[in-house]
Amino acid sequence: MASVRAVRGWLARGAVAALFGLLVSPLVIVVATAFDASSAVVFPPTEPSLRWFGELLASPTWLRSLANSLVVAAGTSALSMGVGTTAALGLRGYDGRFRGALVGLALLPLLVPGVVIAVTLLTFFSAFGLQQSYLALVLAHSLWATPLTFSVMQSAFARFDWALHEAALDLGASRLTAFRTVVVPEVRAGLAVAALVAFIVSLQEFVMALFLSGPDTRTVPVQAWNSLRQSLDPLVSVVSTILLAAVLLLVLLAGGLAGLDRLATDT
Repeated sequence: MASVRAVRGWLARGAVAALFGLLVSPLVIVVATAFDASSAVVFPPTEPSLRWFGELLASPTWLRSLANSLVVAAGTSALSMGVGTTAALGLRGYDGRFRGALVGLALLPLLVPGVVIAVTLLTFFSAFGLQQSYLALVLAHSLWATPLTFSVMQSAFARFDWALHEAALDLGASRLTAFRTVVVPEVRAGLAVAALVAFIVSLQEFVMALFLSGPDTRTVPVQAWNSLRQSLDPLVSVVSTILLAAVLLLVLLAGGLAGLDRLATDT
């Protein structure tokens, strides 16, 4: 029996390792092709080189799209964090009959196809002359990011002992001071996860950005799509590698600030 259990254990580990390798292999290929000197996307690399990183630094179009993605992602993270955290805080003490409906309403944008939201927002923003603006992109991306930050913060607030918050109020602290000094340190892992999720959602979003961005506000996914329509450009691999490295750095930073164990628990 022990040998059978051992075999099953090894088979389970092998299946998990194979699945992990399947998920990671596209990322490995993208990163590898970014370090090849060939003018075409080649895997495995035939001539390791940093040539295309230099080409990226000399390309104002790609640098602008990279900066646009970071600006929009930062704005989306800030806006969705404010709205999602406030909504989760507001629903924390509400146990009425409409609680389920309110939670469903908050998550509704995730169920609407991106192209439907994009066409609707394009029509709406065009009426105010805001199409192809950073504001339009941030608001659009926040429609998808806010439900996710709301869900993460709901989970984080549910695990917090709110008796500590009440004790701070009883000792004379204002609600804002009690929240900042008592609640925030205890839910910092949730805050880090929510901000990170919102940032990543904005970074990779394509459909709404395609409809709402213009030449000066084009994000990396839209620029990559325009580039790939003509040829398989190695610069797409380079920018993808940079964004992947940025996301990994943010995960490590969030883990360092909040603690990897708490970050994993709140994810």
